[in-house]
Amino acid sequence: MTPCVLIHVQHLLGIGHLQRAAAIAGALRERGARVVLATGGAAVPQVEAALERRGVEIVRLAVARSADSSFSALVDENGKVVDDAWKARRRDAVLALFAATKPDILITEMYPFGRRPFRFELMPLLEAARARPQRPLIAGSVRDILVTKQKPGRAEEMAETARRFYDLVLVHSDPKLIPFEASFPCAGEIQDLIRYTGYVTEAKPPATGADRRAGEILISAGGGAVGWPLLQAAVGARALSAQRDRPWRLITGGNLPQADFDQLRAMAGGFTVERFRTDFKELLARCRVSVSQGGYNTVLEILASRTPAVIVPFAEGAESEQTDRARLLAAKNLLRLLPAPELEARRLAREIDHAAVMQIPSFTINLDGARQSAAIILDALAKRTA
Repeated sequence: MTPCVLIHVQHLLGIGHLQRAAAIAGALRERGARVVLATGGAAVPQVEAALERRGVEIVRLAVARSADSSFSALVDENGKVVDDAWKARRRDAVLALFAATKPDILITEMYPFGRRPFRFELMPLLEAARARPQRPLIAGSVRDILVTKQKPGRAEEMAETARRFYDLVLVHSDPKLIPFEASFPCAGEIQDLIRYTGYVTEAKPPATGADRRAGEILISAGGGAVGWPLLQAAVGARALSAQRDRPWRLITGGNLPQADFDQLRAMAGGFTVERFRTDFKELLARCRVSVSQGGYNTVLEILASRTPAVIVPFAEGAESEQTDRARLLAAKNLLRLLPAPELEARRLAREIDHAAVMQIPSFTINLDGARQSAAIILDALAKRTA
């Protein structure tokens, strides 16, 4: 029998959540499963097209995104704050999809350890799954670091929900590098559910050590929606850096507003300024220093390529994930951390100069998280049905 897997994923600002879910979906498909991925974020054509070529079925839910970088509200594709009627329609669509697919396995990306604003559809989905006579295997898929919870009792609530509904909690980390309890204080309460998968990434270690002696300074702003302060500081940092005579490249991301992009090109005389590069991993593998924010995918690409790096984490509002990840890795001397509140041209130049001469210690990291996630999930289903 071919198992059917339903994956629910919601990205709001960047696309890291979708990329992780897509990698796991592809790995499950390679293992012979039917995979249906329900995505509620803005379309990412290159990711979705690649999945469809691999045979993954994409179901596009009504689009929700964050109103701003502080995640102050959910808005629809037209920028209107979502109301109860909108939530009811999306909940009904999710439940209808569950009823139609009759999955053997249900995976929720981040929930219950994040995506709490979507509990209006996720809790009914979990209740429907638990109520079905042949209950599906239910797995939570969660990255290495959680956002620090400000409200008392929130971590306990997450653990209680995991204990009540879930069979597995897939932690996409390598515990030798970052254990789950580093950011989730109630990890011990669900220890029997936790399975470490390794990191979910397409990044691969270079075949041989890269020669970086003539490498450029590579500044990248991820998707670009919140990258303007970093890009602006980098322009000012060049003249103050001992690396000033190297080539400097700015990759802004597709979501940087056009007016900001045009202003940056006018400011950045002597820089290469681009929105996107399909060969970013190759650029990273041979650059002298990488400067970027601290998202999951970017940091993994840096670690895999053993690139000297300065991380300036996104830290607006209550966001702590990128700062915590960078802090833990900087303590192991694997990268340099420049906290966002301290970002300015002179300090950035100094950090770039330090990174250019840093000696990265030898380390190993499990980067096979997608395939290991698929194996863990399908093996658990086989044991249940044996």
